[in-house]
Amino acid sequence: MSKVRLGIIGLGAQGGAYAGFITEGRVKNMEIGAICDIDPEKKKEAEEKYPNVPFYDNYIDMLDSGDVDAVVTTVPHYLHPEMGIESLKRDIHALVEKPAGVYTKQVKELNEFAATKPEVTFAIMFNQRTNELYQKVKEIVDNGEIGNIRRTNWIITTWWRPQGYYDQSAWRATWEGEGGGVLVNQAPHQLDLLQWIAGMPKKVYSNVKYGYQRDIEVEDEVTTLLDYGNGATGVFVTCTHDVIGTDRFEILGDNGKIVVDDSKKVTVKRLKTPEPEMNKTMSMMEVAKIFMGGSTDDIYETEVLEFESVWGGQHVAVLENFAANVLDGEPLIAPGSDGINGVALANAIHLSSWLGKEVELPVDEEVYLQELNKRIEEK
Repeated sequence: MSKVRLGIIGLGAQGGAYAGFITEGRVKNMEIGAICDIDPEKKKEAEEKYPNVPFYDNYIDMLDSGDVDAVVTTVPHYLHPEMGIESLKRDIHALVEKPAGVYTKQVKELNEFAATKPEVTFAIMFNQRTNELYQKVKEIVDNGEIGNIRRTNWIITTWWRPQGYYDQSAWRATWEGEGGGVLVNQAPHQLDLLQWIAGMPKKVYSNVKYGYQRDIEVEDEVTTLLDYGNGATGVFVTCTHDVIGTDRFEILGDNGKIVVDDSKKVTVKRLKTPEPEMNKTMSMMEVAKIFMGGSTDDIYETEVLEFESVWGGQHVAVLENFAANVLDGEPLIAPGSDGINGVALANAIHLSSWLGKEVELPVDEEVYLQELNKRIEEK
């Protein structure tokens, strides 16, 4: 096999984009094996755009057809675990879209089943992990260049969505159809990157607004306090009603600070003397110079790095990496089992707000599911 035959389940915006990338030859080790969608209109679209590609209206039929070596699940979030398991059962490689599911109990079932099939590739579409900027930030943190993390702050409010966006489909922004709002639809990449770079928090306390500025059931405003369990804390803020938007990620360490602006620019300030040592040894005369706006050259050095990303390039990189793992065993950028971490974080943020108190991670899966089902039934 020189190319992986990919089955695309769901020919919506994302599935259509992947089909386009592959058709344009941007994914060098992959071709479209088949397309599946339950919408008859999508069948017409597929016949026009991809006339030689088999089309199915039932994904099980596609899995059993022999037309595909692998699938990508560009479908509503609740379906990702089920489709992942059905694919892996048939030794068909699975690339699950983010988030891996709506609640950790279903994602755990997927992970546990995938673990019984180690020879079958299981990955998740965390395309931001291929972003050179975030790879660089992770490298700096992992290398200990800013020392132990003391605090993380991420304000990511560049997700503005008008009411018309939510009104496009009945399943959007509902507990039953989507399982959440900004945390499960727009911000899963940031939740993944946050834990990938800084580690999982031990506790979460959140203030979440549901239908705050939009006529929807689910969350459109989130402010969360993270407790990493070692004294370090974090704040995560996101929403879908800020038309101006901010994307700023700060990581403060004992030996310096990283600031990411607009996912394009990284400013790294490395202390020449670790802060704990400065605290113990600096004279008040030296401190006064800082207070009076003196030069900081003796305190820290600054490095500024700028990155540009090509639209779709990160998704292509994940598709290529997935296929390379299938064909040649190349290590995965985002193993499918990693998908549970972001879901666990989103679940904890929801549950804290529902119960009105701080919660520990991992949250009680049964309690979360009970609370989620309450909101589905209340509709």
